[in-house]
This record gives sequence, structure tokens and C-alpha cells, in this order.
Amino acid sequence: MNFRPVPFDHPDAIKLNDQVQAEYAVRYGDDGDATHLDARMFAPPLGLYLMAYDERDRPVATGGWRTQDENAEGYSDGDAELKRMYVIPEARGLGLARRILATLEDDARAAGRVRMVLETGAKQPEAVALYESSGYEPCVKFGYYRFHELSLCYAKAL
Repeated sequence: MNFRPVPFDHPDAIKLNDQVQAEYAVRYGDDGDATHLDARMFAPPLGLYLMAYDERDRPVATGGWRTQDENAEGYSDGDAELKRMYVIPEARGLGLARRILATLEDDARAAGRVRMVLETGAKQPEAVALYESSGYEPCVKFGYYRFHELSLCYAKAL
């Protein structure tokens, strides 16, 4: 696998974002994640967006982090928020999400962020298992879905 940073609006990132949104729509019966995101949020040094490519240079996994500081949505100063972690179905079980997660944590730490936070949903048990096994613990809810009953928020000190 080849891991490389790309802009959030790169065609491959858009392709995988569309796929994860479709998966969210099926799992939750809605239109997917409505959190506002744009490419500037993931541009270094404010964040990073990673893609994993297979041996034929096909995009198979993605994830990013963006800077967050204290605001009305419940973030804290020094937060790095994990977004759009996704592995295509054919590439699941290869450890790609765990490798992307570790790389994003290292990058956020190097950028001076002190805590990685993420929001996932109760209908994503695979994501919950990954985050809990990677040292993330439940935290006070934050973000766009902080009042939604299926929202689960986690944090890990960097």
C-alpha cells in the first residue's frame, strides 16, 4: 500500500467521500454526514488528509484530521478532529484504518495538537471497535451531531 497526502477536494478523495456518504445513508437512513467540510480545513499545518492506494494505484482508504479549538460546538483548545475515516469494502481487514489513524495522530501531535477527538455513530460497530482498541475513550459530545442520540464521541490524548 502507498499512503500519501492529498487535498480534500482531490478527485480520489471525492470518490471515497461519496462512497462513505452512501454507506452512512444506508446505515442511518438519511443523506449521510451533514457536517460542513472543505479542503482548507485539511491543508497543513491546520490538518492533513491521507489516501491509501493499492498496488494498482486505486484509492482504497482515506482519513483526515482538522484543527479545532474551543467553540460553541463543544471542542477544546488544542483539539484535532478525525474525519472521513473510510476503507472500501474490498480492502477491509488489512489494517489500513489503523495505519491511517496512527499516521494522523503522529501528524496532529507534530502540529502541536494535544487531543484527537472523533464522532462516530452507534450503527458503526467496526469504527467503535477500532477507536476503543486504539486507546480512545468516550468523552463529552461535541460537533454537529452532539445532540443526536446515535452520536458517540471519543477522545485520546496525543
